[in-house]
Amino acid sequence: MRIASIDILRALTMVLMIWVNEFWSLINIPKWLKHASASEDYMGFSDIIFPLFLFIVGLSIPYAIQHRLAKKESRLLIAKHIVIRSISLLLIGVFMVNYESAYHESIFLGKYVWCILMATAVVLIWMNWKRSPVPQKWHIYFQITGFLILIFLAVIYKGGSQGENWMETHWWGILGLIGWAYIINALIYLYSKNSISVMVIAWILFNVLSVLNQTHDGIFRNDVTRIFSTLYSGTIPAFTTAGVVATLTFKKLSKDNIKWCYVLLISLGVANIAYGLLTRSYWGISKIQGTPSWLAICTGIGFFMFVLLYYIADVKKQTGWATVIGAAGTATLTCYMIPYFLYPLYNITGLKLPDFLNTSIIGLLVSFGFALLVVFFTGWLERKGYKLKL
Repeated sequence: MRIASIDILRALTMVLMIWVNEFWSLINIPKWLKHASASEDYMGFSDIIFPLFLFIVGLSIPYAIQHRLAKKESRLLIAKHIVIRSISLLLIGVFMVNYESAYHESIFLGKYVWCILMATAVVLIWMNWKRSPVPQKWHIYFQITGFLILIFLAVIYKGGSQGENWMETHWWGILGLIGWAYIINALIYLYSKNSISVMVIAWILFNVLSVLNQTHDGIFRNDVTRIFSTLYSGTIPAFTTAGVVATLTFKKLSKDNIKWCYVLLISLGVANIAYGLLTRSYWGISKIQGTPSWLAICTGIGFFMFVLLYYIADVKKQTGWATVIGAAGTATLTCYMIPYFLYPLYNITGLKLPDFLNTSIIGLLVSFGFALLVVFFTGWLERKGYKLKL
């Protein structure tokens, strides 16, 4: 069973993610649209997008796992799929993060060609070749070539202020953080056997860890455990657990009394936002610091968005308005990767829009148009049979 509201929410979030990623290049745009800095007690529109995506990952987990169980797959096989998928996200995330800190002059290809090759390798490895028009005999060769490219890129990599560093996990990148949130929540859900009680306990635990991470700085941190910091700091996985709880609440209550389902999910939204605002004086609202207040407010927004879009798309069947961005919800990774080809090409070719097209409302409209073009191209690729799948 596919829930239209989840695909639409994923599509909207993906379009907005591409859009807000353009804001750094724009001039004279409203502050409320941009990311807050690390020192600000503040949340801009851009600071809401990634949490929503993590929430959507959680919304999808129960449906994806139940679909596999319905096909009589063993839990061990599903767990293997979860681990491989998560490691893939972590691997791609690490390469993307190191592109950001690459020292252009020390890489003999230059950082922009390095990025294009990285994106090409991702396409070669994770393209769903079985559904593509490419003959099966070539699939394994493409994937092997992709892995060889990644190894080559790792060997030649130079980073840091003077090219003195090799690849590092400065942070895990957007995809890497999704990978951590996905693996812990998917495995808990899988082995809890659809238990909403277990998922609620996990959600509370991650929120508690988020508080401890703010109030007892360093309590968990050491060189050995740092690799797992995304999990034990609580904030990132908590968004996804909240999404799982939302789906399980919906599945358990919607068949008997949809109104009570709405009431409960909206109440959870109100409670989270109220908690976030009331605790702001203790921790502040900060995406970069991952504060509990930011976690709570964005989680509350996630509950509201799910209820609203479910009512519009699944109850009232009003989905035509979202058709234009549908590919961003069904071929999300493909959509996310396309800018990693385009941005380096802009730098290599020196192409640049006139300043008036990067300024104020015109710049925002042009950037949003760019996001839509990426989605349209993704849709065209999907119709031709080319779609990335982890």
